[in-house]
Amino acid sequence: MIKFSKMHGLGNDFVVIDAISQDIVLTTAQIRFIADRHFGIGCDQLLLVDEALSADADFRYRIFNADGGEVGQCGNGARCFGRFVHDKGLTSRRVIPVEVAGGIIHLSIEENGEVTVDMGRPQFEPAEIPFVADAEAARYTIDIDDAVYEIGAVSMGNPHAVLQVASIEQAPVARLGPLIEADAHFPARVNVGFMEVVDAHHIRLRVFERGVGETLACGTGACAAVAVGRRWGVLADEVRVDLPGGSLWVRWSDDESSVRMTGPATHVYEGTIEL
Repeated sequence: MIKFSKMHGLGNDFVVIDAISQDIVLTTAQIRFIADRHFGIGCDQLLLVDEALSADADFRYRIFNADGGEVGQCGNGARCFGRFVHDKGLTSRRVIPVEVAGGIIHLSIEENGEVTVDMGRPQFEPAEIPFVADAEAARYTIDIDDAVYEIGAVSMGNPHAVLQVASIEQAPVARLGPLIEADAHFPARVNVGFMEVVDAHHIRLRVFERGVGETLACGTGACAAVAVGRRWGVLADEVRVDLPGGSLWVRWSDDESSVRMTGPATHVYEGTIEL
């Protein structure tokens, strides 16, 4: 039997498993089964709380998409991770250093129960995303189905493509999302954000996540959209990001600073599963 917690951040839902107090080794097939909404528990991602490999972190944070693939970062998951280790008594710190694939991030438990995540600096260099391009640029064009689309490309610990649209309700997320996700310019595939700029301090966003599909919220997608919007000169340094599942606050002051994201993390229920 494996003990788990079901959590969500703005509807982006997770199965969270403590792999410190339990001996956990999961296969890709088992992760897919857990994530299956008909035959398993159901989730967008599975999160593992593991022992840190680095002396600079208290925990190691591992993320698996619903298709079983491991990814480097998930902002909504990071907030749930912070609430999980704090609420379970695994740490008494309110600022928690956590190891992810790309380095160390810091999770701050706010007095109102929301969590602020230091997401690190955006990476715009094509090789770091990864994105196939001759040189770094604020805007790129890609050809999809005989049409040309302008995008921004950035890594927030995972790769993102951002398109500006006039209306997120009319954005072709279901059609374009999987096509851009699998485009040859992105050798590791990509998360695709469709951003509507309301004003310099407010955007609306839908995200098609690689290996998952469209989700109700994507924390790294919110950070990526703000980073790209800042580079394009259309956004201020503090932005409310409205996603289908709710709102996040994202702050990024300049190219030398980390992106900080604040939002809720909600516990749903506890359970056990036999694999």
